[in-house]
Amino acid sequence: MPLHGITAIAAPLAPLPPKRPWVLPPSGLAVFYGRPETPRLFHYFLPRLLAEGKQVLCLDGANRFDPLLIARLARRGGLARQRGREVAEFNRRIRVARAFTCFQLTELLVRVPRLLEQFAADALVVTALPDLYFDEDVRERDAGASFRHALDALRALRPLPLGVAVFSDATSFETPRRAMFGQLAAQATELWRFALDGEGGKLRLIGEEGGNRLQATGDR
Repeated sequence: MPLHGITAIAAPLAPLPPKRPWVLPPSGLAVFYGRPETPRLFHYFLPRLLAEGKQVLCLDGANRFDPLLIARLARRGGLARQRGREVAEFNRRIRVARAFTCFQLTELLVRVPRLLEQFAADALVVTALPDLYFDEDVRERDAGASFRHALDALRALRPLPLGVAVFSDATSFETPRRAMFGQLAAQATELWRFALDGEGGKLRLIGEEGGNRLQATGDR
C-alpha cells in the first residue's frame, strides 16, 4: 500500500472543508478502525511526519511497531532522499512504549504529559485502544474502570499542541465490551474507517465525522 497514488473525493455541498485522509491531524483525536490489520496500518502515516521533521510518540498496545517497515516505506516514498536524511534519523524521531495489559496502557496515557517533557512529540499514536480492555482474564468492572481513566487521560491532552491518533481493531471482536469503542469514537474529532474495495482489493479510508463522508483509495 504505497503512499502515492491516493485520491480524495469530498462529499458535495459539504459545509466544512474535508479532512485529509492518510494524514494524521495536527491536533485533536483521530480514531481509525474497520480492519483486523488496523493496529499495524499506522506505519503508513509516519514517513510523511518524519520527513517534515516531526517527532512521534507511540504507545503500542498491539505490539505491532516495526522499524524495518518504516524504513521500507521511507525508501519507497523517496522521503529520506528528498530530505537528505538517513532512515536512522527517522528512527531517532520516534519513541515507543509498549503496553501488554489494559492497565499498562492506561498508565502510559496518564503519563503522556510527563513523557512529553522528556521527548517533545508532535504526534501521539496509540494502538489497541480499547482492544486491550477486552481481555477476559480482566474482570469487567476493572476493565471498565481502567478504560474510563484512559478516556480521561485522552481528554486531558486536548489543550496540548499534539495530534492524537488511535488505531483500533475493536470492531472485530464479539463482546459486550465493544461498547467501549463507541465511547472512544464519541470523543474523537475525526473518525476514519478502513475498508477494502470489492473490485480491486484496494484499501480505502472513509471519513465518518459529522456525517461528512470522504473517501481515499490507494494500492495496498
